[in-house]
Amino acid sequence: MTPHGKLRRIGWIAALATCTALYLLLHIKVQSVSSEVIRAERQIVALEQQKLLLETEFETRSNQLQLAAWNRVDFGYTAPSAAQFLDNERQLASFGSPRGPGAPEPIRVASATVPEGQGAFPAMVSPLTGKALAAEVPARGTHKPVDSTTLGQRLVRLNAREVAAE
Repeated sequence: MTPHGKLRRIGWIAALATCTALYLLLHIKVQSVSSEVIRAERQIVALEQQKLLLETEFETRSNQLQLAAWNRVDFGYTAPSAAQFLDNERQLASFGSPRGPGAPEPIRVASATVPEGQGAFPAMVSPLTGKALAAEVPARGTHKPVDSTTLGQRLVRLNAREVAAE
């Protein structure tokens, strides 16, 4: 290879290395500008959110001032004082007045005493057969009366099955 060809090859390699270095510098500069643009966009979004928050607060405070003005002029409402609260039902009842003439009778609730050995409610009877409903329930295996703890345990198992099925 001639010295002139060697020099030309070295020149091409130097030119290629220079172009590669300049490309890398340009790429780094573009990335830095891009990150500055993203940072500026984030700041814009944050400032817009802050502006919206301040606008909302301003509108709320102006509404409060308007409501306070209306209250002073039109309604005259005041906050309750400690003397306005009642301690018990007797104080509330003391505010009552006797019934006036022609006032309807108060509604009274009936109560019944349950003899010992019976439940609070009578047994449910089928209107078709006249038999107690517990006797008509088809038995799967053996029929046991269900108490509240057994029923609660069954509900917990059913809920656990539904959760597991999901």
